[in-house]
Amino acid sequence: MLVRQRQASAARPGAGLSMHRRRAQLPFLLATLIPLGLVWGSFWLYPLLNGLWGSVTDWRGFVMEQPFVGLQNYIDLANDALFVRSLQNSLLFTLMYVPLALALALGVALLVEASGKLRPLFRMLYFMPFITSVTATALIWAWLYQPSFGLFNQVLALLGLPEQRFLRSPTQALPAIVGYQLWKELGFNMVLFIAGLGAIDRSYYEAARVDGANRWQIFWRITLPLLQPTVVLLLVTNLIWSLQVFGPIFIMSSSAVNEPPGGPLNATITVAVYQWQMAFRQLRLGYGAAVGTVVFVITLIVTLLQWRLLRRDWDYGRAWAVCR
Repeated sequence: MLVRQRQASAARPGAGLSMHRRRAQLPFLLATLIPLGLVWGSFWLYPLLNGLWGSVTDWRGFVMEQPFVGLQNYIDLANDALFVRSLQNSLLFTLMYVPLALALALGVALLVEASGKLRPLFRMLYFMPFITSVTATALIWAWLYQPSFGLFNQVLALLGLPEQRFLRSPTQALPAIVGYQLWKELGFNMVLFIAGLGAIDRSYYEAARVDGANRWQIFWRITLPLLQPTVVLLLVTNLIWSLQVFGPIFIMSSSAVNEPPGGPLNATITVAVYQWQMAFRQLRLGYGAAVGTVVFVITLIVTLLQWRLLRRDWDYGRAWAVCR
C-alpha cells in the first residue's frame, strides 16, 4: 500500500508538468493553426460554399443579383446534350490516359532503376517535362502535330505513311492530347514508382533468386504486389487529374483549329472546358457553378475510394508467401 502511494505521489509531478507544458504550448498552437485555418477557409472553404450557392442561382455575368432557382441548373444539365458529350469525353480521356500512364511510368521506373550510374541523369531528364510550363509544352506539341510541317507528319512521310490531321481530326484529336499528357506527367508518376521500388525490402529479391525465380516471376510475384499502395495512390491521383483536365485541351485545341477550345466539332470538349465555356464565354456563372459542383462530387467519390483502399494494412509478407 505504501509503495503504491509513493508511486502515485511520484507520478503526480510528472502529470502536472505535462499539463503545464500543454498549456504553455497552447498559445503557440493557436498562433500557428488560426492563420492556417484562415488561409484554408479563404482559398478552399469559401470558394466551395460560394460555388454551391451559385449553382442554385441564375447568376449571370457581373450582375450582383443572384436569383434563386433551386435545382433548375442541375435539371438543365441532365437535358444538355453538350454537357453529356463533355462528360463522355472526360470519361474517354480518363480511360485512355490512366492505364497507359501507370504502365508507362512503371516500365520507365524499372528501366531507370536498372541504369546504374546514369540513374540520376535519366531521373532528371524524365522529370523535366513535369516541371515545365504547360502553356509552352502544349504549344510545342500542337506545332509537332501540324498536318503540313509538323515533325510527326514529317516522320510519317519518311516512312511512306499518309499524312495525319491529328488535332484537326475529330477522331484523332483526343488521343493526340492524351499522348501529350502521357509525356507531360510521366516524370511525376515515375518518381513515385521509384520511391515505391526503393521501399521494398531487398531480402525478398535475394530469397526469390535463391529459390530459382526468374525476373518475370520476381516482378509479378514480388514487385507488383508490394507496389500496390503506390499503384492505388497514382491510380486515384491520375483519375482526379484526368477528370479535371483543362490546360492542354484549352491550348492545343484552340491553337489547331479555328474554333473555341474543345474542337474540332466538340471532339475534345471535357467537363472542365465546358464549364469554362458556360461561365466565361456565355457568362452563365450559376450554370457553370453547377457543372463545377458535379465535377466536385465525382472527385469526392474518387477521393473517398482512395481513402478506403489506402486504409488497408499492406502485409509485405504476402509477397514471400506467394513467391513460394
